[in-house]
Amino acid sequence: MGGGRPALEISQRPKCTAFGHGRRPISERDGPGPSPPLRRIASSHRMEPLSIPVRPLDGRFVRLEPYASELKDAVRAALDQDAEAWSLFAVSGQGDAFDAWWSTAMEQMERGTRLAYAVRDKASGHVIGTTSFLDIRRLHRSVEIGATFFVPEARSGAANPEAKLLMLEHAFAGGAVRVELITDLRNLRSQAAIAKLGAVREGVLRHERITWTGHVRDSVLYSILPAEWPQVRVGLERRLAAYS
Repeated sequence: MGGGRPALEISQRPKCTAFGHGRRPISERDGPGPSPPLRRIASSHRMEPLSIPVRPLDGRFVRLEPYASELKDAVRAALDQDAEAWSLFAVSGQGDAFDAWWSTAMEQMERGTRLAYAVRDKASGHVIGTTSFLDIRRLHRSVEIGATFFVPEARSGAANPEAKLLMLEHAFAGGAVRVELITDLRNLRSQAAIAKLGAVREGVLRHERITWTGHVRDSVLYSILPAEWPQVRVGLERRLAAYS
């Protein structure tokens, strides 16, 4: 998390399935909403399922644009940098691996378990990275922010802090009771950035996944709860004020 790190929180939990047929395009839907059975269960517990509408998120410095076919080439160009950083990702999105990365993201979006964004720098108009809501658990109102990558020149500026601010606002406005962030235990820079964000370190998930390099990864788990969000928000806004 935070600016100035090589590879950010990185997670690709769900496995992909084929696209559904006969459904409205993502852009025409209200977002990954609950299915009728989930609505009935949620109603019985007197709570609304998590709602994360699929729409752009606009800030002063960046605009987060949900993945769509017209963004594919721009995202490819942004991700095709810094091979060393990709060694810390669970799944590679660089080079020959990009098409599988993109297909997986689109399939997970169609299923409603992920919402992937291209991050566009508003000053230059260029796509400078990507980030996602992952493992969207509507009934339990919980979501992960991850699969985040920024081009090297964007890592020490306002882009990542503002992207996190926009996504956290979106999640908590939709009723999230928990937002998770997960990173590789080897990625000390990412851990420091997540701590700076104000997330609570919950512990280490030992041998939690095997990455694309074959590394058996220990993952560090962080979370932000609604009661902690106001303080996290103030901290992010204070950091962004320095770039105004």
